[in-house]
Amino acid sequence: MPYHKLNISGAKAEILSWVHHELSEEEKAMLRNVSRLPCIYRHIALMPDAHLGIGSMVGSVIATKNAVIPAAVGVDIGCGMAAVKTPFKSVVLEGKLRQLRQEIEKAIPVGFDEYKSPQPEAEQWKGFKEFKNLHKGVQDRLDKAMRQLGTLGGGNHFIEVCIDTEDNVWLMLHSGSRNIGKELAERHIQTAKHLHRLSELPDPNLAYFVQGTEEFKNYWHDLEWAQSYAMKNREIILKRLIECFCKIVNRGEPFKAELIVNCHHNYCAREKHFGEKVYITRKGAINAEAGRYGIIPGSMGAKSYIVRGLGNPQSYNSCSHGAGRKMSREQAKKRFSVKDLEIQTLGVECRKDRGVLDEIPSAYKNIEEVMRNQSDLVEIVAELKQVVCVKG
Repeated sequence: MPYHKLNISGAKAEILSWVHHELSEEEKAMLRNVSRLPCIYRHIALMPDAHLGIGSMVGSVIATKNAVIPAAVGVDIGCGMAAVKTPFKSVVLEGKLRQLRQEIEKAIPVGFDEYKSPQPEAEQWKGFKEFKNLHKGVQDRLDKAMRQLGTLGGGNHFIEVCIDTEDNVWLMLHSGSRNIGKELAERHIQTAKHLHRLSELPDPNLAYFVQGTEEFKNYWHDLEWAQSYAMKNREIILKRLIECFCKIVNRGEPFKAELIVNCHHNYCAREKHFGEKVYITRKGAINAEAGRYGIIPGSMGAKSYIVRGLGNPQSYNSCSHGAGRKMSREQAKKRFSVKDLEIQTLGVECRKDRGVLDEIPSAYKNIEEVMRNQSDLVEIVAELKQVVCVKG
């Protein structure tokens, strides 16, 4: 479905929306605030999975001229998805789902867990040579950052084994820059706030850095580092996941991947749009330029999609990053029971306890509706359904 222009009283920049339901007053206020920033370029693009965030909507694509808003990028810098299409059919999984889940949980630290010592890939990663040049407030975090490289984290991060509609087996995961990305983001967000008279901003969380300043330079350096860390993190997790899969279903023998995708959905990049170089912040959105592969997951009991971008200029070549929450974590915990979780994840080998109740499928929007609302942004390459889900 095509976008429409939102008519929000007091908004200065245009807001093009792929959301096809009425927004709350709080959501409208958040969009209004962002639109009033002097650094906004042309318009804001709102993806069909959009929901409330901090300062700006999750699921918004914000173009800025000569400035970047660190809170709009968010605290999990470089958070995103990775997936691999295996050459196997679902028959290889028969009777092995529980064993496979246990093997994954044993091999890959989840939640607050980390490796006891850095993995070989972490020790070899050239990015750590640059650590000494990151924000001085994280200089005591090097050991932790090294031990966490290749770990999943908690919240809505997950590892899944999926089957597509052609009976192909896929391996998929969702993770980001772990604690080091959060530490860097929080320090730079505070720096940005100190640069402004907060009363002159529509929202203190929209404090921004101006290109050409030392603060902008420092943030951009750390941002790019954290985005590289997140990409490497997913690369290592995917490698471990493949090893686990091969150990259980293929006698430890490796396989040749038919497709590998690794993409950010919380990040900022310098790109050319409408003839000008601008900063594009995708806060809960992925790059969907023409021909680029992406991953749009549902919840732990719903479908996920491998997509190929159509390069829609009005969305700044972007699309949604998932189903998007329709209720908060606390609301989900109060409204649903473990029994509800068991029913909604029927057929999925996963945790079914209060610790993951906030991730129950009903806490998320309908992923099929989200996909219908962005048919002008992406084409579907594969439709996946999980049979194993590992969460932190």
